[in-house]
Amino acid sequence: MTNSDLSTALTRYLDEQQVPYHLLPHQTPATTIEDAAKQRGIRPAQMVKCILLRDMSDRYVLACAPGDRSVDPKKVRALMDYRRMTCVDSSQIYAITGYQLGTVTPLLLKKTMPIVFDHALQAESMVTISSGNNMAGLALSLTHLAQLTSPIWSDICRSSELGTLSTHQK
Repeated sequence: MTNSDLSTALTRYLDEQQVPYHLLPHQTPATTIEDAAKQRGIRPAQMVKCILLRDMSDRYVLACAPGDRSVDPKKVRALMDYRRMTCVDSSQIYAITGYQLGTVTPLLLKKTMPIVFDHALQAESMVTISSGNNMAGLALSLTHLAQLTSPIWSDICRSSELGTLSTHQK
């Protein structure tokens, strides 16, 4: 598989914005955070995991955290001053984000929504996100990613999980 085979709307956007990145091809479609990290040759903490949340009024928030942490929807709800927030059903992710489950990134979302980055992401200067294709990730600087997304920075991870792996979320 060549790099041109892995070209996506996201890689073209980064090229247009003149944002430097490295394509990290996978040998097989990644099925978990740990699998993707292993195939990319990185630690799970270097991955930006994106969780799509919805409140009772159908307002969406994309919560982004290190791959080895879990987002706490209650913290996102409190930050946004929304009513109860839950994870969006996997069957609805594509219609809302324009990305398949497991390939959601905070860039080029189909619907406009607040993007929240957990402060723990700042522990890494280089992070990886999905390329929009389950066969590759992208490594780029956190500074560039933050410039492109203008996120809200807050503490949105479950505090009891500091330093533990979360295998149930992708």
